[in-house]
Amino acid sequence: MTSAQRFAIVAGDDEEGLADALEAEGVTVERLEGMLSRPALEEAGIVDADIYVLTDVSQATTIPIARDLTDGLRTVAYARDTIPEFVRGQIDLAIDPQIASPTIVAEELAGTGE
Repeated sequence: MTSAQRFAIVAGDDEEGLADALEAEGVTVERLEGMLSRPALEEAGIVDADIYVLTDVSQATTIPIARDLTDGLRTVAYARDTIPEFVRGQIDLAIDPQIASPTIVAEELAGTGE
């Protein structure tokens, strides 16, 4: 699958601009803000998503929901706060924005990095 065929949902306020960086790498992005729920994830297209990025760890309960709805989903936490213990086993990648820039993370997720 090429990066142009990838679809990501970025959930949370995304202050770092990861959604924009993903789009720059050819990934189609749906942004979700506010209180998240299963219906909101379904409406955003989670069943067709390749990547689910959570930028607000207070909404970590959405990780198991997203995984339940989508086979093969890559789950990513891109946040400064620590991921709650109950969801750590369901996260594929947890990155602190102070460690890796949105561009670097987007290249990795899109498969376009060197």
